[in-house]
Amino acid sequence: MEKYKEKFLFFNAQVDKHLSNYPIICDLEKKTNVPKTYMAGGVVAFVFMLIFFNVWGELLSDIIGWLYPAYASFKAIESPEKTDEMAEFFSDFILYWVPFYFPSKTVFFLWLFLPPFKGAQIIYQKFLGPTLKAYESVIDKNLKNLKDKIEDATKEATKNIIDSTKSEHLE
Repeated sequence: MEKYKEKFLFFNAQVDKHLSNYPIICDLEKKTNVPKTYMAGGVVAFVFMLIFFNVWGELLSDIIGWLYPAYASFKAIESPEKTDEMAEFFSDFILYWVPFYFPSKTVFFLWLFLPPFKGAQIIYQKFLGPTLKAYESVIDKNLKNLKDKIEDATKEATKNIIDSTKSEHLE
């Protein structure tokens, strides 16, 4: 049991360190006294429940399992810093339930990286690179706008929660 506790504490510290890079999450933690990792866990659990009960399930699973990783891979490839790392969070858990996932994945990966086939090069040069290059500025602009709107909404919601909590305690 102690081994699992150590692993959990290590993972928790890593997530906390990563979340510390986002000022809005740090502000939210200070204002609510709820640890960042608990908030992140709550969001993950909420998204999982939405997917599980099929409330925006298709959209969320496409974003998590395909759209975001594809765009993040593009950004990492095109980045001048080749130290960018990609993290897989829950894709293995989700994809475990797909029939013949591992055999299909193996064949696909063999096609991608075996020199005679040059699958990765084909996909990037013919489809992914040109398509994303054409829309990169639009995608970046929309992602920034979305991020700004989410931050504004989160700040407003946090302010409303804090204000309502203060007014309840004053009464």
